[in-house]
Amino acid sequence: MVFSLIKEMEWKKFYIDLVLVPLAVLTVVLYHIFLWYKAKTSPHNTVIGVNSVGRRIWVESMMEDNDKKNILAIQTMRNSIMASTLVGTVSVVLTTGLGAVISSTYSFKQPNPFKGLEVFGSHHSELLVAIKYATPLVFLLFSFFFSTLSLRFLTQVNILVNIPLHEPCLITPDYVTQLFDRGLIFNTIATRMLYVACPLLLWILGPVPVFLSCVTMVPALYNLDFVFRSKDSEIRLEDTMEEVKKSKDYYRII
Repeated sequence: MVFSLIKEMEWKKFYIDLVLVPLAVLTVVLYHIFLWYKAKTSPHNTVIGVNSVGRRIWVESMMEDNDKKNILAIQTMRNSIMASTLVGTVSVVLTTGLGAVISSTYSFKQPNPFKGLEVFGSHHSELLVAIKYATPLVFLLFSFFFSTLSLRFLTQVNILVNIPLHEPCLITPDYVTQLFDRGLIFNTIATRMLYVACPLLLWILGPVPVFLSCVTMVPALYNLDFVFRSKDSEIRLEDTMEEVKKSKDYYRII
């Protein structure tokens, strides 16, 4: 089956696609594996870890003084829900548009819209065009899926963060913080899926734009995902982390 598929595609014409596109996606995947590892081992050096500490402090502050800060909590959660909704909406719009193009191309048996458009190393057969449609579509659908998971947790936090702590209760700041972290992590995954889908849409023009987009995106994400400090700040941070680890307030990344 595999050999017949390769023969059908005449792989010698598409070797650039077979090399550059998987390599581009692999580059982004390896970067996020590295980011996940650093978030687990050195969370204070990543934006994810630092923000997790800030969210824990914020949730405790909102629940301890809920009578005065309940409106602030609702407004803040509303902004987080709107951000996650935006990612899901963009994913759905792109999925719908891509689905409409696929439907008009195959249902009405129109000629190949990319025939003659062979730029940036691009070649177009019926099978390769189908793969070019399907690949970004999969990432967009997963982006929408993780956005819905994010909204599920964030809407729960929107209610639970307003529970006062005057009496013993099963709803604790730690529990609410865990839900908040999970909601924002799912939102981050949905956003990164969307980031990968956008370069894959350029595959229509050829594999070279996909590769260049992904390779350019990784350094940009690195500068956004990691915290850069001076040597003096790093020394003070190490001293602070030693004290925090000895206390009962030592945080963990969900």
